[in-house]
Amino acid sequence: MASVGRVTVTLPMDLVRDIDRREKNRSKFVADAVRHELDRRRREDLRRSLQNPHPESAELADEGLEAWARSLPEDDTEALVDSSAGKPVRWVSGEGWVEGRE
Repeated sequence: MASVGRVTVTLPMDLVRDIDRREKNRSKFVADAVRHELDRRRREDLRRSLQNPHPESAELADEGLEAWARSLPEDDTEALVDSSAGKPVRWVSGEGWVEGRE
C-alpha cells in the first residue's frame, strides 16, 4: 500500500453534498480529482514548452540528433541514440515542431 498523508481541506457544503451523492469515499474522490488536475496542468506545461521551447532545445534541434550523438562519449552513443529511429523534425516559429528537414 502506498504511504498516505492526512490533509484538511475546507470545501463549501454544497460541493461536499454533491461529492457525497456521487461517491461513498470522499478521500478517493478528492484524490482522483487532484490527480486529474495535476495531470491536466502537466499536459498544459508540456504543451506550452513545445510551443515555446527553451533556446538550447531549439539550437539542439537545428544542430540535429546525429551531431548531438557525435558529441557524446563513444561508450554512451550506442546505448543512448539510434539515429535511424524516429522522424526528422524542425522548429518553425509561429507553427511549432513540424516534420521534415528545411
